Amino acid sequence: MYAQTSRRHHSETTALARALRWFDAHQYSPAQIPSALRHWLLLEGSLTRHLIAVSAGDFRVERILQQWQRPTLSEARLLNIDPRQRALIREVILWGRDEPWVYARSVIPVRALRGDLRRLRQLRNSSLGALLFRYPQLRRMPFQLAKVDARALPAPLQAHAPLWARRSRFSIDTRALIVGEIFLDTFHQTMQARSPALHRAL
Repeated sequence: MYAQTSRRHHSETTALARALRWFDAHQYSPAQIPSALRHWLLLEGSLTRHLIAVSAGDFRVERILQQWQRPTLSEARLLNIDPRQRALIREVILWGRDEPWVYARSVIPVRALRGDLRRLRQLRNSSLGALLFRYPQLRRMPFQLAKVDARALPAPLQAHAPLWARRSRFSIDTRALIVGEIFLDTFHQTMQARSPALHRAL
């Protein structure tokens, strides 16, 4: 649904990625983070698995961009790579209950696409996170958080209130990549009004 729009505006989403200012999660007090999102921003484990649970299985992944680009300077620093080195940039929307819930951006350097991780080139509309968490040797750095100007998102996903994002670096042996997620306004509203059934699913 959003694929054509995002392709037309991938330069805008790249600009958004460059504009984000990331801080270690521990620098935020609980009062600074919306209560409906606090659990999700700091959630360990597979986000996909939890979204499937709260959507009662009504969940899907829509790939809207996958191409070779230069990472942002911040992303290159987190990955400890030369910022001139191209990486596979993958952007998807995670849908729950037929609503766009999460806008995710992954940055996968060339050197991470070795061995069995070569399959990441062909994920299409599959979940990257679900695949990563199959690796028992997977390591994840502590989360970084950022506030997002929702007006900078592709038009169908924009909102008036600021949004929240998280990112972390994953490592499998010497191969590292970044997964970042922006929790969209539709998800925030759903979590604010969630039913007792959703509470039990968490």
